[in-house]
Amino acid sequence: MRFAELEHADVAIWGYGREGRSVLAALRRRFPGKPLALYCKPDEAAVASLRNDSHLRVVCSSPDADGLSTHDCVIKSPGISAYKPEILAARERGTRFTSGTALWFGENPDARVVAVTGTKGKSTTTALIAHLARSLGIRTALAGNIGMPLLDLDGQRADLWAIELSSFQTGEAGPLELGVVVSLGEEHLDWHGTRERYVADKLKLADVSRTLLVDAETPLLMEKTRAHPHRVTFGGTRDWHASDGTILRGAEHVFDVADLPLHGAHNAHNACAALAAIELLGLDAHAAEPALADFKPLPHRLTSLGTHDGVEWIDDSISTTPDAALAALESLRGRAVTLILGGHDRGLDWSGFAQALRAQAPHAIVTQGAAGPRIARTLRDANVACAVEETADLAAAVARARALVPDGGVVLLSPGAPSFDQFKDYSERGRAFARLGGFDGNAIGEITGLGIA
Repeated sequence: MRFAELEHADVAIWGYGREGRSVLAALRRRFPGKPLALYCKPDEAAVASLRNDSHLRVVCSSPDADGLSTHDCVIKSPGISAYKPEILAARERGTRFTSGTALWFGENPDARVVAVTGTKGKSTTTALIAHLARSLGIRTALAGNIGMPLLDLDGQRADLWAIELSSFQTGEAGPLELGVVVSLGEEHLDWHGTRERYVADKLKLADVSRTLLVDAETPLLMEKTRAHPHRVTFGGTRDWHASDGTILRGAEHVFDVADLPLHGAHNAHNACAALAAIELLGLDAHAAEPALADFKPLPHRLTSLGTHDGVEWIDDSISTTPDAALAALESLRGRAVTLILGGHDRGLDWSGFAQALRAQAPHAIVTQGAAGPRIARTLRDANVACAVEETADLAAAVARARALVPDGGVVLLSPGAPSFDQFKDYSERGRAFARLGGFDGNAIGEITGLGIA
């Protein structure tokens, strides 16, 4: 969809978070006096009121099917499920739904785009691609789900667009030079409804990708993408892959993982995906690889906050799936880890996580939040060989973890669940964890490199 199609249409915006604000700003640049409706939460309405926009009608509630059907087009925020009954009903009555992401792609059909998705690792991989391309002198945009809506860069030009897309957004992408899927697990079942639909929605990226780069070590991903005419892999022994502390291109030694400023084998894997993407874009991956050493890690991703009283505190608040929590634990193998799990309950299956911990359990586990009781029950049913304690919220969990962790140990926040039961987002949760641990939460930086450089 193009903005021109909205000029004479009855248009509503649904949601006034980061992307909703970006959408409204883009509409106002084109149609300053156009009447618009905005459906949002009361706290979002307070922010919208600061615009003093006399042509904006703000409704502090979620619309039902009848309300949605009064509009020709609704531009919804990504977090609002496309499968909500009221949306499906309004679609049947003729209302069109789009998003800021879809509008950007509609306006930029000729942009050179590499888009990255995955259950985990997509933000770091996207940022690595942008970092490596910029090291080669390529004017590169870094945007999307990583923290800057595409419409924030409305009208700007770049030689390469490195875009992160969530599973909410993959169906909204336009033609891509390169699509990258770094992992495929289970997430966002409250949005997609079923695991099967989550997988199908995630892999809509393949439908619009001229070339598709996927992880050779994920059997489900390999199976689901085998029909793509231009599929390339990373992670296999003939590909860009990591082994024995080394990043290799086939049998060729390229980079020592010890020099990578990122913790964990999964991040070496992400670096391989980024190098493979650079190569597929026709750029010199070997010339770019030294820049891996000066990449600045993204906050709240296995970030060491420091040491207090002989205990290291590590913030991995971005972890919103059981697999992500397992990867964090694996990166700390051999350390005495007290792990904090839990948060908003999306109904994910924790049984595989529990079985994995039977072979190598951390020192202790503290669960918290809405998902805490169910996670604790699953762990106990699996007879995980460590203490498992339940607490009500993050503050209580940090206090209990501090009491349980031994000298020289680690308190790890890798919750495996979203933050929405207690916090606005994972960043707010990570900062709260830092403060509760005795660190300056405000000192944690934002993602660097967003925008065009």
